[in-house]
Amino acid sequence: MSAEPDEIYERLIKKIRSYHPSDNLDMVERAYALAKKAHASQFRKSGEPYIIHPLEVACNLADLELDIESIVAGLLHDVVEDTDYTLSDMEHLFNKEVALLVDGVTKLDKIQYSAKNQDKQLQKEEIQAENYRKMFLAMAQDIRVVLIKLADRLHNMQTLKYMTPQKQKEIAEETLSIYAPIANRLGICKIKADLEDLSLRYIEPEVYYDLAHQIASKRKERVQYIEHIVDQIKAKVEEAGIDAIIEGRPKHFFSIYKKIVNKSKTLDQIYDLFAVRAIVKTVKDCYGVLGIIHEMYTPIPGRFKDYIAMPKPNMYRSLHTTLIGEEGTPFEMQIRTEEMHRTAEYGIAAHWKYKEGKTDKGMQDKSEEKLAWLRQILEWQRDMSDNREFMSALKGDLDVYSDQVYVFTPKGELLTLPQGSTPIDFAYQIHSGVGNKMVGAKVNGKIVTIDYVLKNGDRIEILTSGNSKGPSRDWLNIVKSTQARTKINQWFRKQFKEEDIVKGKELLEIAAKQRGYNLSYLTDHAVVEVIYKRYGMKSWADICAAIGYGSMKERQIIQKLIDETLKVKKELVTPEPILDIQGEKETFIPKPHRHSSGIVVKGVGDIAVRFSKCCGPLPGDDIIGYITRGRGVSIHRKDCINIIHMPAEERERLIDATWQDRKQVPIKRTYVTEIQITCLDRMGIIVDISKILSDMKLPVKSLNAKTTKSHAIFNVKIEISDIYQLEELTKKVEAVRDVLEIIRVNA
Repeated sequence: MSAEPDEIYERLIKKIRSYHPSDNLDMVERAYALAKKAHASQFRKSGEPYIIHPLEVACNLADLELDIESIVAGLLHDVVEDTDYTLSDMEHLFNKEVALLVDGVTKLDKIQYSAKNQDKQLQKEEIQAENYRKMFLAMAQDIRVVLIKLADRLHNMQTLKYMTPQKQKEIAEETLSIYAPIANRLGICKIKADLEDLSLRYIEPEVYYDLAHQIASKRKERVQYIEHIVDQIKAKVEEAGIDAIIEGRPKHFFSIYKKIVNKSKTLDQIYDLFAVRAIVKTVKDCYGVLGIIHEMYTPIPGRFKDYIAMPKPNMYRSLHTTLIGEEGTPFEMQIRTEEMHRTAEYGIAAHWKYKEGKTDKGMQDKSEEKLAWLRQILEWQRDMSDNREFMSALKGDLDVYSDQVYVFTPKGELLTLPQGSTPIDFAYQIHSGVGNKMVGAKVNGKIVTIDYVLKNGDRIEILTSGNSKGPSRDWLNIVKSTQARTKINQWFRKQFKEEDIVKGKELLEIAAKQRGYNLSYLTDHAVVEVIYKRYGMKSWADICAAIGYGSMKERQIIQKLIDETLKVKKELVTPEPILDIQGEKETFIPKPHRHSSGIVVKGVGDIAVRFSKCCGPLPGDDIIGYITRGRGVSIHRKDCINIIHMPAEERERLIDATWQDRKQVPIKRTYVTEIQITCLDRMGIIVDISKILSDMKLPVKSLNAKTTKSHAIFNVKIEISDIYQLEELTKKVEAVRDVLEIIRVNA
């Protein structure tokens, strides 16, 4: 059984007091009282009171030694979302800073997403990408929002056993692919390692428990071996007069598992299951201890890494070396200062430690360095409209397990690139302008090909030309770094943006017609503004360009336009007011003729009206009349292919026409329209579709079916009253299992 809430609260207070110099924890006490009251009637899936979750989240934040505002926000992070309290209450009862943090965490959990007629996997990627885009925007506003989210995820992983196996695996995979790498990018090894081990337990449970059993069976002898090594090193270091803490530590399960998988080794072949760590006062002492242990034991060639001189991208600094012990058994040694150790454990969280109102310029500078990668990701968000491309780039950048290569500029500046990088990656790391004008490269003074794989210590010079035509698309198959790939794609988008905009609009018009809409009807300013802002774009033209370029799908955007248009027009303008407004705008036309057909023909007396079969107009469609020779006025949709391609001399016969207010039509009319349904060919699907038509009381005039190897295609002619009823039918049919697409058919 877990501890009582008050016991956990006492543990929290004890943690805070261990690093917080003030005894004034009144705000924490008030936050606990409010959270306890707000969540009083709520319970977790484990059956324990819900308040235990925010308490444990706050304890995780206290382990990182975060400031009081973060602790309070951790206690309150679910209050606004799950109870009647508002953000205004948070600001009034605590302060604006707490309210902003709670709001940031709440927004990360409240992504609203709607997808119709899309592949389920694509929909899942959409939701995931939307979440991560929002997460990085939240990071940019206040990194503590994501620290709270990581603490929240850690406790959820610690209590994951109460979920279903499917949910366990899903959450664990998400944690391993994004949350653990983010913790690593922020330098928080303390949380990163726990998230990885917990993820492994649910993704590969058999492997995890087998590994745990094997390690436990030989743990005693390994501990004795490491303790012997530690005692020997302590004696030598003390003899040299260096003040140091020497300790042994077991490796995390996930790092052991990774070596077994990546290097195809057995557990017996992995020698650094335990490592020795030395924590000293100064950088000079780091190298002093290194000299001592290299005298004591034989170092393994190629296994020494100086992360002090060349820090990792997340600002991790330490000396790593692997040595052969007395019994011929290798072991790993890490040497770092106290400040380096704190940064390794707490990462960027270290910069929010209570400082009694003082600012630490050095720490602020390091914080800025740590967040350089975040600024890069925010750039990607602007450049990458396609969610799959963004997710691929993000996971590539967060892939902390790929090795790095260290290279130099001609002036001796050190740059870190992913293993396997080429001169092109190097050029774009310097500046996008250098990459775009690159025509060749020299490595260590010699001309090399652009696909040359860079090696540690290489000195690279990029050759550029003002006459360069820019990057080649082939470069995308050569580059290794996400930054280079993004910049090359960005160049192509800018070069051909005008062409892409035109192409994108054409694709959208076609997609809209397939759904039975005129694109102009779906692209009101208020609607398109919502769409392009949702994708982080600056204008509707950017959306069209992305579609033309191929990084966004026109059907995906059309569906969002339909959803948003229906939302806006149902709230603001119903079908009747639309007709009233159109009538008001055109009152200058003398005596429009009202016909029992429900059509208002402008400026024409008593004349016969008929509906064209080529486009099958429905009330709600934008329509136009065509004066025929002897058969009255033929009504077409304005986007009818015959109207669009009508010869200039015939266009004089076109006449304005609108739908009459349905309330004023003497006879309630229905109209025949045809829809085409494409679905997987499974037993009983036609029964499911027929039930919908029956429930909606829609008369079926004809039904034709044909099958391919795996699909069935149904063409159904039905009587329907207006386009809104057709849209309702479309949504219901789309919801049927195995239905892939439904479109309105033009004759």
